[in-house]
Amino acid sequence: MWKSSRLGWRGNSSTSDRWSGVDGGAAARSGMNQKKTTSAHIEFIDIAKTYDGGTMVLPGVNLAIGSGEFMTLLGPSGSGKTTCLMILAGFEMPTSGEIRVNGESVHKLPPRKRDMGMVFQNYALFPHMTVGRNLSFPLEVRGMAPGERARRVGRALEIVRLEGYGDRRPGQLSGGQQQRVAIARALVFEPGVVLMDEPLGALDRRLREELQLEIRSIQRELGVTMVYVTHDQQEAMTLSDRIAVFNEGRIQQAAAPETLYEEPATEFVARFVGDNNLLRGTVRAVDGELCSVAVGDGLVEAFMVEPLAVGDSTVLAIRPERVALSPSIEYSNSVAAGVEDMVFQGDHWRIRVSVFGESDFFVKIPNFIGQGGILPGDRVRIGWTTIDCRALPASG
Repeated sequence: MWKSSRLGWRGNSSTSDRWSGVDGGAAARSGMNQKKTTSAHIEFIDIAKTYDGGTMVLPGVNLAIGSGEFMTLLGPSGSGKTTCLMILAGFEMPTSGEIRVNGESVHKLPPRKRDMGMVFQNYALFPHMTVGRNLSFPLEVRGMAPGERARRVGRALEIVRLEGYGDRRPGQLSGGQQQRVAIARALVFEPGVVLMDEPLGALDRRLREELQLEIRSIQRELGVTMVYVTHDQQEAMTLSDRIAVFNEGRIQQAAAPETLYEEPATEFVARFVGDNNLLRGTVRAVDGELCSVAVGDGLVEAFMVEPLAVGDSTVLAIRPERVALSPSIEYSNSVAAGVEDMVFQGDHWRIRVSVFGESDFFVKIPNFIGQGGILPGDRVRIGWTTIDCRALPASG
């Protein structure tokens, strides 16, 4: 089912005809638990889950994943993302709802018959078996002939760049090498879908970043549909075609990484994905897609994510890097601010200022010569454009 010109894997779809799914625009701002069945490889349809018959871990998730898509389920601990993955894999059963793969329900299929490879955070390798035997085992379970098993094991090791490691045991490998073996084992039987549950969580930062790029490269080369769970927003941004952001069992927004960052649809997404300055205020005037918002003793011009009316409460989201310090041009939003603190972070400075009575508003500026003229205690002027200031519905 896979596509790889280098290794000869068979593919059933190309990047160009991949289903793009819900992404941005009005659909991305209307709740994100979208039902979409056209050309979807995987469909979550009203998936609900409760363990005690009362508290709903998942109140009803709808999500479609396209063939060959890298979809990441992102959210804090307890948000429901891993439960969704376990239900898809067949290790958990939904209380209600249905999962379809290629249009067919998998509700009655056990995990081994769902054509899905699985990679866990703790590797789950058999310590008494060699690397080759670890990879061969799932093929033996499927009754594959010895010659074909050997061929596939060799190809899988080549994909993860571990040729020549087949006779070693997991204990003789580094953490990164063991995770590569776990990935190879998920790929060795050529599944239509690969599931990964926090696979890099136990690795150090440098190794995590290295394997992120390798996982993305493997997925692109093979064209396999991948569903990946993480709480690390940077990891999700690096890997994904689309990201579904979970909170309290609900998908807050499902969109491409750029859309989530530039156009957060809810206050939670604005808080969880990247840094955002959030200011609470009340709408004082509306003009088309723009509004004026009273914040403290000031008035801020903003772009409305959803229609708002005069008197509505709202939360304004402004990225720190979109705020100009001592601007040389006139911005639609320009206010005096006091420098409270400055943190050097290598390629940039993170400056905390007080504005509108708030003391935790941040400005991010590049590290450049001459910046040192600004010190804590200084009075400065900051500014940002209307389009970079998004008025979100207040979540309460």
